[in-house]
Amino acid sequence: MIDEKLLWASADKLRGSIGASDYMHVVLGLIFLKYISDRFEDKYKHLVKEGEGFENDKDEYTSEHIFWVPEKARWNYIARFSKQEELGQILDEAFIEIEKEDDELKGILPKIYSSSSVDKRRLGELIDLFTNQLETSGEGDFMGQVYEYFMGKFARSLGQTGGEFYTPRCIVKLLVRMIERKSV
Repeated sequence: MIDEKLLWASADKLRGSIGASDYMHVVLGLIFLKYISDRFEDKYKHLVKEGEGFENDKDEYTSEHIFWVPEKARWNYIARFSKQEELGQILDEAFIEIEKEDDELKGILPKIYSSSSVDKRRLGELIDLFTNQLETSGEGDFMGQVYEYFMGKFARSLGQTGGEFYTPRCIVKLLVRMIERKSV
């Protein structure tokens, strides 16, 4: 289960430094990076423990639908720069490296962190918050739950226009039930 208070606290770190519609993308990009990095690291440790020398074999990861994360895109590497002015550039380069490794991600990952509108101090605080408190493992669709949570929160905070891109969970469940009944 996701920690909703932590997620909203992450958005609060950026509030006031950039627009509401922009900080959602900043936060979601970082959560995605933390998630794929954590999954990669878990698999890496498992492969090292097995001792067969496959920990650097990209196919060992991709065969289990785990993204191959280059060393300079891994969370532990990035977290070391949380207090550095070049953090934004490090993050943008991390997303570029991930896109190079996976054709399906080309051109879709955010490269917005070195932008002058993103407060690097607050960005570093967000990195530290996720490093120390964001648990990405567990059951279910973690990224889907995070995205759904943020879409709901941002839709409510943006008012009428926010609802144009958000379908509440109760409506989704109702639609699924209706479809399941028709297919039986």
